Amino acid sequence: MSKRQRNDEDEEETFTADDSYVPYVPVRERRAEKYRKLATTLRKPLDRENGNSSASDSEPDEPKAGPRSNVALIDQAAELRKQEKPKTELQKELELEKEILTAQTTKKALFSAQELAQDVHYTEPLKTSWTPPKHIRELSEGQLNDVRKKFHIIVEGDDVPPPIKTFREMRLPPPILSHLKAKGIAKPTPIQVQGLPAVLSGRDMIGIAFTGSGKTLVFTLPLILRALEAEVKLPLLPNEGPVGLILCPSRELARQTYDVAQGMADALLAGGYPHIRVLLCMGGISMAEQADTLRRGPHVVVATPGRLQDMLDKGKLNLATCKYLCMDEADRMIDMGFEDDVRNIMGYYKGQRQTLLFSATMPKKIQNFARSALVKPVVVNVGRAGAANLDVIQEVEYVKQEAKIVYLLECLQKTSPPVLVFAENKNDVDDIHEYLLLKGVDCVAIHGGKDQAEREYAVKAFKDGKADVLVATDVASKGLDFAMIQHVINYDMPKEIEDYVHRIGRTGRSGRTGVATTFINRNSAEEILLDLKYLLKEAKQRVPPVLEALEDPNEKFRGGEGEFVEGLDVDCTFCGGLGHRITNCPKLEAQRRQTMSSHRSMHAGSGAGEY
Repeated sequence: MSKRQRNDEDEEETFTADDSYVPYVPVRERRAEKYRKLATTLRKPLDRENGNSSASDSEPDEPKAGPRSNVALIDQAAELRKQEKPKTELQKELELEKEILTAQTTKKALFSAQELAQDVHYTEPLKTSWTPPKHIRELSEGQLNDVRKKFHIIVEGDDVPPPIKTFREMRLPPPILSHLKAKGIAKPTPIQVQGLPAVLSGRDMIGIAFTGSGKTLVFTLPLILRALEAEVKLPLLPNEGPVGLILCPSRELARQTYDVAQGMADALLAGGYPHIRVLLCMGGISMAEQADTLRRGPHVVVATPGRLQDMLDKGKLNLATCKYLCMDEADRMIDMGFEDDVRNIMGYYKGQRQTLLFSATMPKKIQNFARSALVKPVVVNVGRAGAANLDVIQEVEYVKQEAKIVYLLECLQKTSPPVLVFAENKNDVDDIHEYLLLKGVDCVAIHGGKDQAEREYAVKAFKDGKADVLVATDVASKGLDFAMIQHVINYDMPKEIEDYVHRIGRTGRSGRTGVATTFINRNSAEEILLDLKYLLKEAKQRVPPVLEALEDPNEKFRGGEGEFVEGLDVDCTFCGGLGHRITNCPKLEAQRRQTMSSHRSMHAGSGAGEY
């Protein structure tokens, strides 16, 4: 009891002894005092200017209501919408097209999953040791534009390297110059005039040019020279490499690109330079034949995506030192379902690389996501993307389905061999091949159902002149270079206008003139026939009456003579077709159906597994 009294006395002494005690002020009052002081401080200069005493008004002014404070915000928003001009049907459709295109270009196939996860962004292009000659560097921008205008070259990008009109001024090694001369390549084509300096400078590039314009040399030659420089500086050890990689959508195109690269490597070796090893990596061939090249370390790899991914997964190849990537026929590769394979291959790169995309048909969908993934890309365009080669005379004939195979014999009489015949499916290829053999025509055939040995034999026999006619599906339409083809016959109209452009591009190559004959009938879709109609008009070719009679549902997008309204895209931004818009694109619709079908099959499979 006494102990508790002592504690109470001590507490009383403690309170009375502390003279600095300040009574507690609630937080709300302290905050209000702070605001009053702040308002007084801010108002003093204004009070002095007006001759008023700042001490007279210590309280902050009350906020004044706006002129329409009595009208609800939702009502004000409704009035503003009424004041806006209503959008026309054309504006609404254009906005819808933009939304569809944006939705289709959200994927970035040229980034690996790791780069996307880590949000890796490269801001500067790779540097190389190559520079243009001094007299080229000293040319003014006006003079460079005159050169581009002369060759009908359209370029986009920052700090575009200058165009160079001769191979000698590009500072190529003498053995390469001799090799090109032996191949009959005396001077660069327009895509090479601008494309080679851009690639040699280390810039990322999108190359768009009509078929047969020499795109292969633009990406193959700089890679061989880069491999040569790497070998001179620091020779590759076993199991190292490659320095660069070229991806192709088909085996035949991969084989052709490999032959071009190997020819230049052999020319350098014969000229006393180090041996540049080129590896062909594709399905249908035994890699044991190239085991020595693989063991010693390849400088250049030309591959199809499937086989390359398999070798990377098994550790037989690595891309740790690879700084160069080219995708030939890039748009076709993405459309053929290689998008996931390409992204997986990107995951094996260890850093920045120089990326090149080439094709004759490069829709805006592909260009948009390529620009987002490339580093300060240079876009080199020789002619409209997806336009037909102007050196090809296009003839379109209406032939009934049952009469096509008989009329084919008449068409073969138009020109001398060699002739290339395209059909849409494998069964038609086999039927045409058998029919022509029965009629005594020396012909061969290729399609995806034949094994690789048969396909290579057919291509070689046709190139060597042992066969007059090659019958093929679209596997032979992408990038293959057959010398001196006089005539291309489309036994049926393809389902996409891009395939038509690639098909007829097998003739009329390297400045020569060719003929393309296309059979159409009631089985051909109206959308593709409209695309063909405007493609013929663009190329100043004769349009048959059956195509002229077709009504165009997109006439509102055009002027009086069928020309497109200025300021609008002249083609479908998804596939490049001239006869339809992205809102009714048959290719986009086919992809949607395929996606929905795959989703249904997945759900059906998972549901069946539950029982």
